[in-house]
Amino acid sequence: MRTDRSLDIVLAEDGVLLREGLAGLLTRFGHRVVASVGDAGGLVEAVRAHTPDVVVTDVRMPPGFTDEGLRAAVALRAADPRLPVLVLSQYVEQTYASELLDSGDGTGVGYLLKDRVGDVEEFVDALHGVASGGTVVDPEVVRQLLRRRRDPLGRLSPREREVLALMAEGRSNAAIARGLVISEAAVGKHIGSILTKLDLPPAEDDHRRVLAVVTYLRG
Repeated sequence: MRTDRSLDIVLAEDGVLLREGLAGLLTRFGHRVVASVGDAGGLVEAVRAHTPDVVVTDVRMPPGFTDEGLRAAVALRAADPRLPVLVLSQYVEQTYASELLDSGDGTGVGYLLKDRVGDVEEFVDALHGVASGGTVVDPEVVRQLLRRRRDPLGRLSPREREVLALMAEGRSNAAIARGLVISEAAVGKHIGSILTKLDLPPAEDDHRRVLAVVTYLRG
């Protein structure tokens, strides 16, 4: 989607060389980088000061170098759902990526992976698309988000689902065994398999059992 429209851009990237390189690239394509910042706080302040046509931001930024940039983008979109935001990152931060892509009815937003942007003009086209209200998402981002949103109970066998349903009713292992006409040892094996398949974090057995029930109720 190439257009002749010149965009006012706020650029947020903690890497100085990459930030300067992107700024020079965007300028060569006729755009104006009205602010170039290296941290999430600077990003928020720059957007408030310049009201840009589009924001381009990385995910990891000072001080924690985790997800500060993406969280700032989510907050900016919450304050103004019409603000176009293009995330350009090295990885998929799944929790906030979902929140970002769901914001503003999913329009005017994009998420691209740096190592998969193989063409400069393609990147600039994506930028124009987002600024014009479109949605541009790397296929790998889509794949990871779909995998995350898949029903975790889909990995359980029919018998394991029965055991988990009875756990959700607060029944003991002995009561579950009587209800399904199986041994308590078999119930214990099923519960162990359930906890493993649901990828529950290491914890005390009672706590992991509660987490399993919560997962069941959410499903």
